[in-house]
Amino acid sequence: MPGNVLEIRPLGFPWVTADPFLFCVHHDDAYPAGNELLGPAVSLAGRALGQDFGRKDGFSMYHGRVVPGFPQHPHRGFETVTIVRKGYIDHADSLGATARFGSGDVQWLTAGAGIVHCEMFPLLQTEQPNPLELFQIWLNLPSQDKLVEPHFAMLWDQDIPRCSFFDDQGRETQVSVIAGRLGDAKAPAPPPHSWAARPDADVAIFSLRLAPGASFSLPSTRESTVRTLYFFKGSSLEIAGERLISHAAVRVRSDVPILLESGTSESEILLLQGRPIGEPVVQHGPFVMNTRAEIEQAMNDYQRTRFGGWPWPSDDPVHGREPRRFAKHANGKVE
Repeated sequence: MPGNVLEIRPLGFPWVTADPFLFCVHHDDAYPAGNELLGPAVSLAGRALGQDFGRKDGFSMYHGRVVPGFPQHPHRGFETVTIVRKGYIDHADSLGATARFGSGDVQWLTAGAGIVHCEMFPLLQTEQPNPLELFQIWLNLPSQDKLVEPHFAMLWDQDIPRCSFFDDQGRETQVSVIAGRLGDAKAPAPPPHSWAARPDADVAIFSLRLAPGASFSLPSTRESTVRTLYFFKGSSLEIAGERLISHAAVRVRSDVPILLESGTSESEILLLQGRPIGEPVVQHGPFVMNTRAEIEQAMNDYQRTRFGGWPWPSDDPVHGREPRRFAKHANGKVE
């Protein structure tokens, strides 16, 4: 294996991540047309509703029973970064905030001391399919920020820099800069207590799309940064001279440029990088802390306070049929 490629691992569900990241999952569902309740307009017989991850007929209901998605559930001690490539997500939380986002938008949520939220996937089209594709990434918080006030930021599609680069043959590589910086392109600001808000943390999240046969040199960054490339679409890809013919997570050196060369079809890559936090990680389901005692405290706090309670009439609210993207924050701010 060439020296600039440090590790190759097959993609699973979820994808393997490295500190400061905790988790990454790629949802790619071929939902059919929707019904009057914004769920699938097909029979759901034979599915383990409430725990449906089987991809029967090309899609899963996940924990949803009528509308696919993830009804109310708690988090503490980390952040979720949700990147929607196709379709929509309806958000509601225990602070009273709501949002609908999709088609290139990103929601960056700092759970901090504790929040309950739901993420439902409304099927708005009644006469045609409702494909949904998204990444959800969990980014850890350092111990000093584990119990900050919950907060979310919306990174709307039109505000995310998208850069085009052309190789010597004129073949294009497109890069979406969701976090961090690439040349002069700087991503929108993450929430203020995010590890990504620290310049010395060198956090970057890029989505790369290489035309067939295209080559692109990924610039170097700091030696202390851990950089992983997730090759998830395309027939083949070369990374620093290592040819991949199956989808994989590839950890590479960060202090040297990395040459990417697409195969005969278009290739897509998700890049996650950052300086490790370097603290103990103790996880119990939706809680990520530094010690077992802190996990027990999180569970006790949730049982006692419900992290503010659930102000919505159902565990899985959705926000109507009109495909209008918006966010209403707990402080009343509307986007």
